[in-house]
Amino acid sequence: MSKAKARAKQAKGKIKETAGDAMDDKRMEAEGAAERLTGKAQEVAEKAADQLKKSKR
Repeated sequence: MSKAKARAKQAKGKIKETAGDAMDDKRMEAEGAAERLTGKAQEVAEKAADQLKKSKR
């Protein structure tokens, strides 16, 4: 997964989390938070992979 896709997943999760909070839908809010955190973890993994590639040069 690319960093851009990971950031898009974070944004989608944040929107879902905010919508869940506004509608008092705890399940949607939790799903959004999970999606946002998954996207953040994927972004960190991509950054680590990039650093590893750079250090091998």
